[in-house]
Amino acid sequence: MSLDDGASQGGDGEYGGVGQTRTRLPERGGDVYGGARRGRSSSRRLVMVVGVVVLLIAAIAFANRGDGGSSPGGDRHGDKAAAAPTAASGAHPVRTKTQGIPSGFGHDEEGAQSAAANYAVALGSDAMFKTDSRHALLKRLYTPDAAARLQGPMDQAYSADLLGKMGLDADGEAPTGSTFVSRVVPVGTTVQRYSADSAKVAVWYLGLIGMSGEKSTDPITSTWKTWTFDLQWSNGDWKIVSDEQKNGPAPVPGDDRAAGSDEIRKATEEYGGFTYAR
Repeated sequence: MSLDDGASQGGDGEYGGVGQTRTRLPERGGDVYGGARRGRSSSRRLVMVVGVVVLLIAAIAFANRGDGGSSPGGDRHGDKAAAAPTAASGAHPVRTKTQGIPSGFGHDEEGAQSAAANYAVALGSDAMFKTDSRHALLKRLYTPDAAARLQGPMDQAYSADLLGKMGLDADGEAPTGSTFVSRVVPVGTTVQRYSADSAKVAVWYLGLIGMSGEKSTDPITSTWKTWTFDLQWSNGDWKIVSDEQKNGPAPVPGDDRAAGSDEIRKATEEYGGFTYAR
C-alpha cells in the first residue's frame, strides 16, 4: 500500500529519432522558391492555420466556461465528455482538515474522487514509515473494522528490515544530512462504481521514493501506478474499506537530465503538496 516496491523505470532512452520529420522541398527547375505561386499558396495555408487555431481557442474557452449547468457528478453514461480534466476545485470544495488531511468531502461522485486522491497522497507519504503516524492514518482514513484488520499486517510490512533497506533507522528517521522522500502526485481519478453509501474510485498517480544524500545508495526514483479504493460513506465522510495497487500505465521516459542529490533535496523541501478536489 506504499511506494516501497520500487518499480523499475522502463525504456532504454534510445528514442531520440522518433517524431523527427524530414521535409523535402519539390524540385522546380532552378527556382528553389517556386516562383510567385508559392507566396499565394503559403498565404492560404497561413489563413487556414490561423483559422484552426482560432476555432481551437474558442472550443477550449467554451468547454471551460464552468457555467454550473451540469450536475455535481456529471453525466457518466454519455460519451467521452464525462472524462473531463480535474478542476482546481469542485462543486463542494474541501475547506476543513483533520490531522492535517482534508476532510468533509461531498456526498457525491465528486467528493468520492476528491477523497480518494487525498487519501492516496496521505498513504503514500513518509508518515507511513513511522509507527505512530501510520496508526493515526489508518484510524483516520479507514473504517474501524478495516483499520483494526490492517494494522498488524501493515506493521509487518513496514518492518525494521524494510526501513533499513530504504536507508531509515528503526524509527523511520533518515540519517543526518539526508532527506527521505515518499510522495504521491495524483494525475487523475475515475469512478468505477457509485451508490449513495459506497464508491469505487481509481487514482492514477506518479510516485517519488528514495533517499536524497551524498552517501545514499537508494536515490529518489519515479514510478507510475494506479491505486483503487473501495470507499464507504460513514459518519459524514468517505472512509476506506479496502484498496489495491497495480503498476502503470507508465508513459515513455523523457530526455530530462537527472538532478543531483542536493537539487532534489532542496526541491522536496521547498515544494509542498496539494489539496486535491474534483
